[in-house]
This record gives sequence, C-alpha cells and structure tokens, in this order.
Amino acid sequence: MKIGFDNQKYLEMQSQHIRDRIAKFGDKLYLEFGGKLFDDYHASRVLPGFKPDSKLQMLMQLKEEAEIVIVISADDIEKNKVRGDLGITYDLDVLRLIDVFRSRGLCVNSVVLTRFADQPTAVNFENRLTENGIHVYHHYSIPNYPTDVDLIVSDEGYGRNDYVETSRRLVVITAPGPGSGKMAVCLSQLYHEHKHGIKAGYAKFETFPIWNLPLKHPVNVAYEAATADLNDVNMIDPFHMEAYHIPTVNYNRDIEIFPVLNTMFELILGESPYKSPTDMGVNMAGNCIVDDAAVCEAANQEIIRRYYDALSNQTKGVGSTDEAYKIRLLMKQNKLTTSDRAVIAPALAKAEETGAPAAALQLADGTIITGKTSNLLGACSAMLVNALKSLANIPKEVDILDAAVIEPIQKLKVDTFGSANPRLHTDEILIALAMSAVTNPTAKIAMEQLPKLRDTDAHATVILSETDTRILKKLGVRITTEPTYETERLYRKKA
Repeated sequence: MKIGFDNQKYLEMQSQHIRDRIAKFGDKLYLEFGGKLFDDYHASRVLPGFKPDSKLQMLMQLKEEAEIVIVISADDIEKNKVRGDLGITYDLDVLRLIDVFRSRGLCVNSVVLTRFADQPTAVNFENRLTENGIHVYHHYSIPNYPTDVDLIVSDEGYGRNDYVETSRRLVVITAPGPGSGKMAVCLSQLYHEHKHGIKAGYAKFETFPIWNLPLKHPVNVAYEAATADLNDVNMIDPFHMEAYHIPTVNYNRDIEIFPVLNTMFELILGESPYKSPTDMGVNMAGNCIVDDAAVCEAANQEIIRRYYDALSNQTKGVGSTDEAYKIRLLMKQNKLTTSDRAVIAPALAKAEETGAPAAALQLADGTIITGKTSNLLGACSAMLVNALKSLANIPKEVDILDAAVIEPIQKLKVDTFGSANPRLHTDEILIALAMSAVTNPTAKIAMEQLPKLRDTDAHATVILSETDTRILKKLGVRITTEPTYETERLYRKKA
C-alpha cells in the first residue's frame, strides 16, 4: 500500500489546532467528536498512512487537559440498537469505550443518557454504571427540537437537563454511534456553563467530509458512499462562501441546522463565534495528505468495496436498494467500474473454471492468488493457504498442513458438532496451520507470513460465513463478495 498521509504531522498539527481553539474561548471547550475515536478503519483505508487509532493518539497528547463524556440515547438502549461493525449493542459499547479510554490513561467519569424517560432498560443500565463508579446524567426530549429555539434555550429546555460536572479545559463528547445527541449535550452544557459564569465554547471534530478538499475529490465521495444509508450529501458550505468567498465542503445536515445553531449561540453567548458550519470544525486531515494520487486510488477502491457491501447487505435483507443505487451513481460520477477492482475478474474466472465458489487475493506486489472449493477447504481457506505459500516461496505441491491435524478437526465438525460441511473455515485452517507449525518448519515459515496479508484486497464469488468474514477482517484483508449465496437455503447459521 502506497502511503499518502503523514500521520505524525497529523498528530502534531491536530493537537495544536485544538489547543488554539481552547485558548479562543478561555475557560473550557466542548469538542463534539463525530465518527470513531479509535478503530477508524474507514479513514485508514481512504487515507493510506492514517492509523486507525490516530484520533485517540492525538487525544493522548492532550490527556492532561482532557476528559471524556460518553453520550447514549435511552431510546437506543431500550431498542437494543447494535453497532453494525462490532455486532454489539450500544450500551455494551459504552462499557467497551470506557475500558479502552481508561486503559490509555484518559479521564472518563460521566455518561449522559439522552431522550431519558425512565425507560426500564435504560434505568437498569444506569444502575450498572453507578455501581461501577460512573456518574450518570439525564437529558430530556424537548418539544419541537431543534426549531423552537426560544423554548430550547430556556430553563424549560436545556435548563431542565442535568448539568454534567466536568473539571478539565477540554471536554470531549463522544458516543457509540450517530443520533445519540452529542451536539445537544454540548449546547446544553454551554447553556449551563453560561449560567454558572464560566466561559465555554463549542467545536466539532468530524474527519469527513474533508473541508479543504474539492467537493468531488474521491475521499469526499468515499464518505458519501460510506454514509449512503444515512442519505448524507456533501455540499459546498454556502455560509462559508458568503462570509469568506472561499469554497469549503461540509455535509447537508450541518448546513441545514447551522441557522438554528447560530441563533442558539447568540442566545446563550450573546453572539455567535462562528460564521459557518466549516468554522465550527477543527479537522486538519486535509493538510496532511502527502500523495494525492495514492489517496485518490485508495478512496476509489473504497467506493467500489462499499458498492459490493451494499449489494450483499441487500441480499442478506439488511440493506436497501436505494443504498446500492446511490453508490452506483457515485461510481459513475468518478468513472469507476467493478473491473477497476483487480481481484474480481480472477475470482469469477476461477469459479467458472471449477464450477464452484472461488476467491482471489492481491498481494502487495500485485500478484493475484486464487483459491477454489475442494473436499478439504473452502475457497477462502484455499486462497489463504495459497497466499501464505506464495509469500514464503513454498512450492505449490508442498503440503504445509499435516493430515494428522486436519482429520481430527473434520471428525469433530461432522461427528460431534453435526456439521454437514467437512470443509475447513479460515479460523479452522489457521488453527490447523498453527498446530502443524509445532513440528513442521515449512508450516512455521508460512505462519510467519500472516502479517503481510494486512491491507490486501480479496474477493469471493459467494457471500461468506460470518466466521470467514470476521477472520479475514482481523487479518486486515479487505474482502468483498458477490451478492449471492452458495446455496438456496432460507435458514442460515451465523457460524
């Protein structure tokens, strides 16, 4: 993967820019963090060189000045809303976030339950938090939010919410996912701080779209593809253009809400500190791109991957036709076709040749490795074994898996677990390889190649099991699939 982003420059520039914004407001800054504070794999894919935990590392440089407040909607707790990327509910993700932040030495003591209305599940979650020493605060729904500004900015609006006690200059407001109410918490805190005589300001840290890249830059288009299910649309910020005569990029929701926010700032602070939604942001990512061609290529590949993900989700019944259609339009806009993804054609060719599911993977040097379905291995397992052999310069005819290891695993699957499929999944093949490596030096050499699979691309001709998908993602393989199942069964196990 060709590097296109200077991560060290980003860490230094971003942390300094936030310090400058704190100084602008005096006593305290509420910083709304959009997207993921860590595990930001979308950013690392479209900005090669960006580390998935870059934003967290940046905060580490400010940890003596910062504390974190996590926001979660009580409605989302009640509905058991799930994070699609992790497969865990929002309330469990709050616990995960607290653990991660604390393990890095970051201060996090508070959770805000928004839209709170004594929902039973939310109350149980609150009890769990308080038993573990976490302060819990309640924020309530406000009628006609966000249009009835006079009600919102009053003691019956924001004033009714609990005041979150904080002790540091930088208060980072984050959440398990969108729609949690982060911005409302920030503005409610500004209202309370103003009443307490504390000078406080608000800023927003949203990585995408990148405000100082062109509207149709592939990185910004990739963001639209990533949020196609939310119907986010990138736009030229009209308020920024009017104030400064400089075109900048923002997205529709921030632009639409800005007049209301501006009025709220005026009512709370006496005057608005910002002339545009772009002014509110502090993102410096666009200043740290060092190879635009590499970034454009990476972003274009992400758009195609998002298209295949949308098609597969539609087949699984968890996506919509509109989402795939929108991404298809974005591909046409960027003059992209599925043939621009190098692993697709070889995978389809291998499937046609063998009459069974197949897979293909592209190594860092451009070499395409394929895998076919056999009595022993599934297509992705075969692809994985062949890729490790190629990386280790092991001849194709050399076995790196001992039959003495494979046979007991197959017997366990069929005889004990009742599986009708004796073929080994990717996790099983890796366990077999690890066991073989104990006595087989060639298998040990193959195992040592696993880190080289990170940031490679692969494609399978059928939708994979959750196990295979999860293992390939853990290895850093960017897998896509054709939107079709291997069989026509209606009931499918998750394993």
